[in-house]
Amino acid sequence: MARERLKLCLLNMPSLRGILARMRTLLTTLHSKYIHASLALPCLAAFCGDDCGELLIREYTVHEPKESLLAKIIACNADVVAFSVYLWNRQLTLELVNCLKLIDPQLKIVLGGSEISFEPDYFFQQHPVDALICGEGELPLRQLLSAWQRGEDPQLIPGLRLPSAPQENGRSELERLAELPSPFAAGLVNLQRGLVYYESSRGCPYSCSFCMSALDDRVRSFPMPRIFSDLQFLIDAGVKQIKFVDRTFNYSNERSREIFEFILQKNRSSHFHFEIGAHLLDGKTLQLLERVPDDMFQFEIGVQSTLPETLAQIGRTASLEKLEENVRRLRQKENIHLHLDLIAGLPGEGYQHFMASLDRVAALQPHHLQVEPVKLLPGAPLRSQAAELGLKFDPLPPYSILRSPDIDYCQLEKLRGISRLLDLLVNSERFKHLLPLLIESFGGLSACLENLDSFWRSENLYDSPQALRQLAFSLDRYLQKSFSGDVLQRYREALARDYAHQERVVSGSEPSFFDCRINDLEKELVRQRVKQEVELLERSGKVQYFAGRFNSLPEAPDGCLLIFIYQTKSRKGQKVKEVMLCN
Repeated sequence: MARERLKLCLLNMPSLRGILARMRTLLTTLHSKYIHASLALPCLAAFCGDDCGELLIREYTVHEPKESLLAKIIACNADVVAFSVYLWNRQLTLELVNCLKLIDPQLKIVLGGSEISFEPDYFFQQHPVDALICGEGELPLRQLLSAWQRGEDPQLIPGLRLPSAPQENGRSELERLAELPSPFAAGLVNLQRGLVYYESSRGCPYSCSFCMSALDDRVRSFPMPRIFSDLQFLIDAGVKQIKFVDRTFNYSNERSREIFEFILQKNRSSHFHFEIGAHLLDGKTLQLLERVPDDMFQFEIGVQSTLPETLAQIGRTASLEKLEENVRRLRQKENIHLHLDLIAGLPGEGYQHFMASLDRVAALQPHHLQVEPVKLLPGAPLRSQAAELGLKFDPLPPYSILRSPDIDYCQLEKLRGISRLLDLLVNSERFKHLLPLLIESFGGLSACLENLDSFWRSENLYDSPQALRQLAFSLDRYLQKSFSGDVLQRYREALARDYAHQERVVSGSEPSFFDCRINDLEKELVRQRVKQEVELLERSGKVQYFAGRFNSLPEAPDGCLLIFIYQTKSRKGQKVKEVMLCN
């Protein structure tokens, strides 16, 4: 109360109002990982400017104890705390809001973000919040904070909801993105976390019903000089990874080529991530992309489903055939990392149809294949259609599908396991010799993963994370349970070969799937060959080796010794060279 009386006193003293009564607003959010850095908060701060008082940006994570977060927020001594809310931080954010109001009833609380833009009128009765920002936050937040800074009641504009006017009030949209000052040039973005998000456009030309972008099918681009200036700033700053958050970066081939060309000319060591529509790539763009150096670009491509009826039902009009044709061409060059997405539980697609989609997309040989259950996000068209379509979903974040007329819970749970196995065994690229054998044995990736999932569940292997050694032991038990004879020997040797390329094998403590029966003459031949190889290596770091017998390799059907030479350098990790000694 004393702080509030002081504010009222200062507001009545015009000569001091601009100096002592400057309102302090904390812009904050809770990330899912420390490496993430907010783009929304710096954009809001850049747009609000001096008329809104003093603005602080503080970023935390959902993994910090609630008590620690409360203490840090209170220590900022803010008059207003504005949270950016997402599905991964909603619950903890609301818990913090309730506690903050109990600690300081005079503190004003503002919530914004996609997760909070579609709340019912009674939201204000359930949570002690002073304002909701719906849609793009720049205009309504500036309207709100500037009014409070002047000691006035804010006037309602689209995207601003108050306890006194709780009704839905539309979503805000910044018509001219050129009006938003660069948060990078203003020094508002944390560049030290290794990953920086960047937007060159807002909106999406498509209306997929599961996506929030379906609400904004009009694409707005920042001016090209602004984009080039920002990218040059980030490149000069040596940012390791720059992730474009544009929903469909290449909605215009001409525009995307300009940006690609700029990056190719100016980039030094940064890595760039884009979400693209592969079906949109034209000949000129594909030709330009052939010039991209290895490991500079990553493309995330949403396939979602290969079932025509499902694609039609969710309003996805992309040509699947063109998408596949362009992905194959990108894959041939091997210079761009390709990440393809599938969504399980979409209307009209049952379990077997989804497994067929998995095999069809896997045939494109992406570097990373992601499977996720559909999430019925607040405000997305699919959520409003859920009752009509018979979709049952978790009412709490992340709003994952639980069952539908086409797929039941147990099948979705099986796909969740298959998704985890994809990451562990396929996307990790740690089992390049074993996996092709298993896939061939089962006639396809989906059948292979389905069989592995049954074993994983029988041994409760999903219950805890597994390091590489434990994972290899689990695979070895699976192989011994599922195969026998020469097939088992061939598969165990493939597992051994994969393991030796990932982790240094120490003689005497090697896993049982290695055959270390080597006679004295062979040991001497190994030592001589290692000596020759070491002389060819750069004279730095530590060199160690391990040798094992392999009798079923395709390239050495009569048997051979494989020598794995490990060179370890400080700060550069471990390099592995495989050398084959045949009779």
